[in-house]
Amino acid sequence: MDQYNFNNELSGKVALVTGGTKGTGKAIAERLSQAGASVIVTARNKPESIAAGFKFIAADLSSNEGTAYLINEIDKQFGGVDILINNLGSSETPGGGFGVLTDKHWEDTLQANLLAPVRLDRGLIPYMMKIEKGCIIHIASIQGSLPLYDSTMAYAAAKAALINYSKSLSNEFAPKGVRVLTVSPGWIRTSAAIRMMERLAESSGQSIEEATQNVMAALGGIPMGRPAEPEEVAELVGFLVSPRAAYLSGTEYIIDGGTIPTI
Repeated sequence: MDQYNFNNELSGKVALVTGGTKGTGKAIAERLSQAGASVIVTARNKPESIAAGFKFIAADLSSNEGTAYLINEIDKQFGGVDILINNLGSSETPGGGFGVLTDKHWEDTLQANLLAPVRLDRGLIPYMMKIEKGCIIHIASIQGSLPLYDSTMAYAAAKAALINYSKSLSNEFAPKGVRVLTVSPGWIRTSAAIRMMERLAESSGQSIEEATQNVMAALGGIPMGRPAEPEEVAELVGFLVSPRAAYLSGTEYIIDGGTIPTI
């Protein structure tokens, strides 16, 4: 096996991290930059500050137009990317289960969590095919196999579809040099997770602490006793996109502190 410089192993690589301005996406972008990659981050709105060395491109990936704009900008400025982290995702639906979800809730959730990655993959894979190498990571969720009907029904369904799609994409493109992997985190301590607890508390008339405990209980508890930190998920992603993981493709990697109770 070749010897790699782990401290600069992504030198010369261009990476795109969607939703890369906060939370887990920001942690992933920082991890890839530390490994030597040139990092592009994208989100709907530009944050107040961007880490030094990052390239920010504002784009709404929930629309065809926004995705096409991002792909065009990447093509003009970089020619393409070697690493694509489809981290963008959201669960903005109200609590209350099936009966409270409208078509708009379902459509918005599917756009953000499934169709945005599909469109971006479609636009950026041609460059990877041309150079016969590349790595795509889809950030899914353990809710793809452990859904919570009361709080995140649409989100869980979209992530289950993303996991299935990711496997299909890997089967098609691994023989052509493009590795496709899925990372499915459990509970992560992010600002988005905190906001979700606030929404659930408001809709149920509970305190935020009670809503949090109810979600933890619905998950069956976390044996590690705490949510993941964004940096812990980023460390896994950093390994998976590296040359050290060159034989890994088509697999879902769960990072949930032992939450899923089955093998």
